[in-house]
Amino acid sequence: MKTIKVAVAALNQTPMAWENNRENIITAIREARRQKASVLCLPELCITGYGCEDLFFSPFLQEQALAILEEILPESKNLIVSVGIPLFFRNALFNTACLIADGKILGFAAKKNLAGDGVHYEPRWFKPWVDGVVSQIEINGSFYPLGDLYFNIGGLKIGFEICEDAWVAGRPGGELSALAVDLILNPSASHFSFGKNTVRKGFVIEGSRSFGVGYLYANLLGCEAGKIIYDGSCLIASGGKLLAEGKRFSYQEVVLTTALIDFGLNRMNQSRLASFRPVLEDRSLACVNCDFLFTSEENNSVYASAEKWESSAELKKEEFTKAISLGLYDYLRKSRNSGFVVSLSGGADSAAVSLLIRMMVENAIKDLGLQGFQEKFSHIATIQSGENIEQIMKELLICAYQSTRNSGEVTRNAAQKVAEGISATFYEFSIDNLVEDYKKIISGVLGRELNWQEDDLALQNVQARVRSPGIWLIANIKKALLLSTSNRSEAAVGYATMDGDTSGGLSPVGGIDKAFLREWLIWLEKVGPLDGENFPCLTYINQQQPTAELRPHEQKQTDENDLMPYTILEAIEKLAIRDKSSPVETFIRLKRDFSGVYSGAELGEWVKRFFRLWCNNQWKRERYAPAFHVDDKNLDPKTWCRFPILSGGYKKELESLIELLDPEKK
Repeated sequence: MKTIKVAVAALNQTPMAWENNRENIITAIREARRQKASVLCLPELCITGYGCEDLFFSPFLQEQALAILEEILPESKNLIVSVGIPLFFRNALFNTACLIADGKILGFAAKKNLAGDGVHYEPRWFKPWVDGVVSQIEINGSFYPLGDLYFNIGGLKIGFEICEDAWVAGRPGGELSALAVDLILNPSASHFSFGKNTVRKGFVIEGSRSFGVGYLYANLLGCEAGKIIYDGSCLIASGGKLLAEGKRFSYQEVVLTTALIDFGLNRMNQSRLASFRPVLEDRSLACVNCDFLFTSEENNSVYASAEKWESSAELKKEEFTKAISLGLYDYLRKSRNSGFVVSLSGGADSAAVSLLIRMMVENAIKDLGLQGFQEKFSHIATIQSGENIEQIMKELLICAYQSTRNSGEVTRNAAQKVAEGISATFYEFSIDNLVEDYKKIISGVLGRELNWQEDDLALQNVQARVRSPGIWLIANIKKALLLSTSNRSEAAVGYATMDGDTSGGLSPVGGIDKAFLREWLIWLEKVGPLDGENFPCLTYINQQQPTAELRPHEQKQTDENDLMPYTILEAIEKLAIRDKSSPVETFIRLKRDFSGVYSGAELGEWVKRFFRLWCNNQWKRERYAPAFHVDDKNLDPKTWCRFPILSGGYKKELESLIELLDPEKK
């Protein structure tokens, strides 16, 4: 039997946080050695951070990355380690995995398939390495192999699939298998989205089976650069079986996962596969004798599957809770703000944001302990004496209800009950006099009284905008982060007041639709996470119909009356934006899916309304606060969904829909 103990690590890195990134890497290496592992795979670009954006073009970044690599080298005594680093070669930048062992650089495997869709923009900075090409790079007077290569270390063969390499057809693992590699290392920076970990498990397990190898998958952890959240998914598989899975959504800086791989058995399995594929000649390889590799240690691997929930709906709610909570935690500590401020309206969105902060505190303290949590936020003096979650929340979150004459007792009571239920500090004050003063000033300028018949939208917006200066003032005084409470459904149709309810430095729910948020709040009220509590205080939110509460009471304003049912809005958004369907195609699909629920005339009107509002409000989406990415329906124009601010507005396409609805107008 030939066995080897291997390890993968999830690291919570930050772009250009050199000391933090180096210390996390060294911590992972030392822990792998302590657990007597022989091979350690670290995440993609873990030295610099994955999200350096155009700073990848900076010469100093390359110099500093190589300097950090030199500092890491001595730590690799009696250990083989893969470290992600960008590498400048022949006036081009490449995304590489540097394999080091015993204090030496063995070589650099270069990424061949770059991620250039959705939130990823790698082709802007990096060049894809060409299949079959191996070169040499000089670093500080020494030459090292670089390119499409694998390594033979003491008879153990190691190859690479770097993140996107494993997601494409014709992945490199097939060729590596034909070269009889024993281990495939996959250093990744794979962002979180709903259900994505199931896909990862699929290609890791199947890759280990079909290639006859041990497969090591390492990923980043936490909110690295501001918008993307990494769940820290780390996987080890061999011969078609998942041997170990690391804890996801951890609040630790480093999470190590180990397993024992029988590569002798894998070689026997490869012999069965060999009859179905051609034998390839060896290409360039880097070799070093390492007698320490093979071990028969007992397998003390971490196996903590995070996905033991009963249904996909339950999974989505659990993942949403854990992902956004972790994102808020990292954003707060990395931005070094002193807490959060939320304008708590008594509605679903602001309640959801507030509850996510409570979940952040609960989950982090559960993972780190109270003292560990306080150490992570050592810059926030007010929480250092806190003895429990309630005392921490009182200092960390301020909620304010700002009323006008159009506000009602239902929302005021709901806001107060939610704040009390999560132990946040709660303020309440009226802004009605400020609103009336603005109305008087502008009435004097225009020479007429403002009224709801002529000035409906303006009179709604001024209330939302007047709420902004006060809540910003509180945030500035407290040196806290003001959170915007706009959701993705509002962003799609511009149902938000720019510089009003969109005010804030971060929008935690900006990447999720309103229909889901309402379901999540009901779940959090009645059920709650598997490892947490439920919140009965949310009954005051969930029993209401969502409303902006900006018109006079007698008008009985609700969001769905202003727009359309949120289930329809979410369906249209998915068809029109994600699937790029035309107005007519969208209408036909809706008519099929909602037949018997809504009339064709209603559906047609809502489709027209959506497309018109979508086009008219791109300028707002360009200005929204950063939001966390959670799925493939993101509307962020900077990372996922680019759309022109000025366009033809679907004029021709909407005319076709109108003709379909009313042939006489043709």
